[in-house]
Amino acid sequence: MSEIWPGVGYPLGATWDGSGTNFSVFAEGAHGVELCLFDDAGNETKLELPEVTAHCFHGYVPGVAPGQRYGFRAHGPWDPQNGLRFNPQKLMLDPYAKAIEGDVQFVRDVFDHRAGNIDEMDIADSQASVPRSIVISPFFDWGDDRPPRRPRRDTVLYEAHVKGMSQRHPSVPEHLRGTYAGMAHPAIVEHLVDLGVTALELMPVHQFYSESFLADKGLTNYWGYATIGYMAPHNKYASWGQRGEQVQEFKHLVKTMHAAGIEVILDVVYNHTCEGNTWGPAYAFKGLSNHSYYRLSPQDGRHHVDYTGTGNTLDVGHPNVLQLIMDSLRYWVTDMRVDGFRFDLASALARDSGHFERFAAFFDIIHQDPVLRTTKLIAEPWDIGDGGYQVGRFPPLWSEWNGQYRDTIRSFWKGDSATLGSFASRFTGSSDLYESGGRRPSASINFITSHDGFTMNDLVSYNDRHNHANGENNQDGDRHNLSWNSGHEGATANPSVLEIRQRRVRAMLATMLLSQGVPMLLGGDELGRTQQGNNNAYAQDNEINWTDWANADDELLDFTRNMIKLRMSHPVFRRRRFFDGEPTDNNVDIADIGWYDTDGTAMTHDDWVQPLNRAIMVFLNGDELMTASKRGEPIVDDSFLILMNANSIPVQFSIPTALSERFWRIEIDTAQPKSPDRPVVGTVDAEAWSVVVLKERRA
Repeated sequence: MSEIWPGVGYPLGATWDGSGTNFSVFAEGAHGVELCLFDDAGNETKLELPEVTAHCFHGYVPGVAPGQRYGFRAHGPWDPQNGLRFNPQKLMLDPYAKAIEGDVQFVRDVFDHRAGNIDEMDIADSQASVPRSIVISPFFDWGDDRPPRRPRRDTVLYEAHVKGMSQRHPSVPEHLRGTYAGMAHPAIVEHLVDLGVTALELMPVHQFYSESFLADKGLTNYWGYATIGYMAPHNKYASWGQRGEQVQEFKHLVKTMHAAGIEVILDVVYNHTCEGNTWGPAYAFKGLSNHSYYRLSPQDGRHHVDYTGTGNTLDVGHPNVLQLIMDSLRYWVTDMRVDGFRFDLASALARDSGHFERFAAFFDIIHQDPVLRTTKLIAEPWDIGDGGYQVGRFPPLWSEWNGQYRDTIRSFWKGDSATLGSFASRFTGSSDLYESGGRRPSASINFITSHDGFTMNDLVSYNDRHNHANGENNQDGDRHNLSWNSGHEGATANPSVLEIRQRRVRAMLATMLLSQGVPMLLGGDELGRTQQGNNNAYAQDNEINWTDWANADDELLDFTRNMIKLRMSHPVFRRRRFFDGEPTDNNVDIADIGWYDTDGTAMTHDDWVQPLNRAIMVFLNGDELMTASKRGEPIVDDSFLILMNANSIPVQFSIPTALSERFWRIEIDTAQPKSPDRPVVGTVDAEAWSVVVLKERRA
């Protein structure tokens, strides 16, 4: 295996053609790059890549086949003051590796500099302490796989962690728990299908490694927001092996979900890597072209710019970094067949000049890309840079995690004052954020809880964070949770407190699943999952995070299932366009939406601004929606009256006069979820902390 030919510069990475493998790696500023091949005994063979094209060093090695372990050593100047950190003693992963084997050993060897001095090169060889890139076979039997391709407005997202979802499931075989195969197990798939969700949003599955400060405390980066391989499925989630088998296993997961009618959305982290700041280790990007891959301080090129709170920020303004991101995205769509992406700290990707730009190069390229423009694109619209909170400012193809929705719904059902106006805006799709930019209600990803923060159970059980297990003296995690413990902090057997908690959870779930926009359910919330008050459980690879199937709240599961079914059965909850408050064609006097006080009168300005008003009624007119069938015919749906009482006492609602001649039945009462539907005459009593859904009974 000592022969090497010139090969080609593109595609980057390792490309097997059946006879051998072409290797190409971007290393701007390097004088030369060695390809390092490892046999099963760990013996290393170094081959200098003989050609360079546009800063990409490349070569073709006959006979190299799938399963081959490899890495790179880059030779070049050591000039930290100008961001140049080439150190051939450090074995680098291939940024385009499609599979990675092994883990990181947190010893001094993995750092490119001496302890206490970032300007002095460390000359110890790192190869015994770092993982290997793997050559893979691209072939997989997709059979008759077809992506579900649901419209955004018909999507119900379910955010889940590959390991946490199956780690404690009694029906998943032990050797499959916590893996891609475990996630694809019939017991998990059946749960998702039965629940009614349409899209599985997976927390990071790109190859990642924990940060050294966590290793020092005996913790790990469980969430996975510490990427190092943007093409490679995380190796520890594989049950079949790590020499390419993880690729096959992930494809099997996607194929299985598609067969069940469920789309797969990946949470991707293109804003930073796990190499950290200048003091951090060097696994790939630092040793290949630190000054190209990362944003560096214009005042002092040795230090990394940090818009992410993790130590570094990828320089998306650099053409080769942007190319890496785009190649990664297209690979996951075309080869791995995922259906969309949720972009972590997406504001950092739009900082071409340091400031957020709505039409940054990143957005421009995605919008014209024939592969990516048809996928589901979801932004986490903030970072920690200047003006980092950019909700409502992303381009038309994008949806956004709507943090304002989360905060408003939490405040309303917590019983805070002066929330009605904002509540109405969030419930109807946040037109104040999205309509002027040419977007529709589906631009709003409506969530109340996510991986980052309290679970739904903990939101109603804790006033304060309880993050002691993280080893940071309970100083980490958000202080601003808009939570209320319902009368007792933490676990309790008090029936009155438990009743309030259960009502508030059902009321919030009902609100989210009846709101215009795209609802996102945090995995496990439908089962009553708790993190024991930890609102920043990123480092807890244990029972704090793993779904506890044995103690699932079956009644809450039934309720959530019924609410999703109600939403998916009625297009009035999934409108194409925002409400305009105007009468529909079938009703001269009745608008498409109406807001009413508890006495049945239309809301006035004084009603909206009354700070202690915590009860409201909304009419959704289904007689003729602003949507159409494929044949261009209007879709007619049932009409609904939704009564929401966030007071601590029962409230009586009167049916509005204009709607009093209609026949109404109670479809859902979150205070009495098991009660049968029943007719309504004149008034309806809504218990404290409850939502009552009235459905018009048509002749």
